[in-house]
Amino acid sequence: PMPSPLETVKAALNAYVAKDRAAIEAIVAENYTFTSPLDNAIDRATYFARCWPNSEGISGFQFIHLVELGHIVFVTYEGTRQGGGRFRNTEVVTTRGGRITEVEVYFGWSIPHPSPEGGFTNV
Repeated sequence: PMPSPLETVKAALNAYVAKDRAAIEAIVAENYTFTSPLDNAIDRATYFARCWPNSEGISGFQFIHLVELGHIVFVTYEGTRQGGGRFRNTEVVTTRGGRITEVEVYFGWSIPHPSPEGGFTNV
């Protein structure tokens, strides 16, 4: 049976934690694009060259929000880095046929937040 969009996204993030390149290559479609504050619709090959090496620094994800809406999944997670440190991101993931075709990632903040509760940081 075909995995749901939610199962597909979870499997992709779990591949990051497991450092399982074969697993994520099976999930990421040939026509994949990845967009972030640093990347503008990069293709699959560029994604694997530029982003996949980040898997070495990831030790886990805790899902905060996970919403499936048709073939799109909205996921907010807190990631844990190898050696400590955490961060929060939100992704909008488009799936088709059990594979991921597009990701938009929005970087969040480090945890603990650098600003005091109820306060802000001047940039």
